[in-house]
Amino acid sequence: MSYDGYRCLRIEVDGGVAFATLDHPPINLLDLELMSELDRLSRELATDADVRVLVLSSADPEFFIAHADVALIAQLPTELRVKPTELGFFHAMVERYRTLPQATIAKIEGRTRGGGSELVLSLDMRFAAIGRAVLAQPEVALGIIPGGSGTQRLPRLVGRGRALEVILGCDDFSAELAERYGYVNRALAPAAIGPFVERLARRIASFPPGAVRRAKEAAAAAEPSPVQGLLVEDECFTRTLSDPETRRRMRAFLEAGGQTRDVELDLERLLTRF
Repeated sequence: MSYDGYRCLRIEVDGGVAFATLDHPPINLLDLELMSELDRLSRELATDADVRVLVLSSADPEFFIAHADVALIAQLPTELRVKPTELGFFHAMVERYRTLPQATIAKIEGRTRGGGSELVLSLDMRFAAIGRAVLAQPEVALGIIPGGSGTQRLPRLVGRGRALEVILGCDDFSAELAERYGYVNRALAPAAIGPFVERLARRIASFPPGAVRRAKEAAAAAEPSPVQGLLVEDECFTRTLSDPETRRRMRAFLEAGGQTRDVELDLERLLTRF
């Protein structure tokens, strides 16, 4: 399969490994364009028997994915007419990544907050560069909740108490602390993370793809399906959008320079000003 026509992603397939590099300046904001391309990539991978491993990384050493586009979130409908019974666009996309037949790996070098964190949580494995990687779910500081699967995936990985520390505290987590909590598989030195991830990806790609696929299926059966939880998350997220304080905080965030590179480099400071 030829992975052509992408604007926000650079994709190279070699030896059964698809290396997908996020390249969406200035901060790899998870806006509609990037989400659409990530969705397209997941659909193409799902039908590509020649690719056995996906490695997702970033061309920007300071930003893996900044977070979801707050201006876009502010435009979402605020009225919940009926409880959702099927997954929305983003939930369906990250669930597709979770259930891909390929092994999926995130090589995290830079800030990975909000929807970016939720995307990497949907992959099979996460490796973070010491001194460079930052992970966070800062949504509650804006009056919303992690609405792209974070409330469902984090508790499964790190336990309820630590998940609520991440979600309610809205703090940045270093690679080392993320490793200690189970947020990522390993924290690795910047010089070591690239060779480690590439070796692991190529090693997995050298094994029989049927065995890899069935091992993923069997491992997924060890825990209940997250779909019902995602529907509850969707409902709770939508209910926060009509809160006047949420609207005020999202406006203040954007007016204060949120989603600009300089401010996003020190996002924690901005989030404490509201």
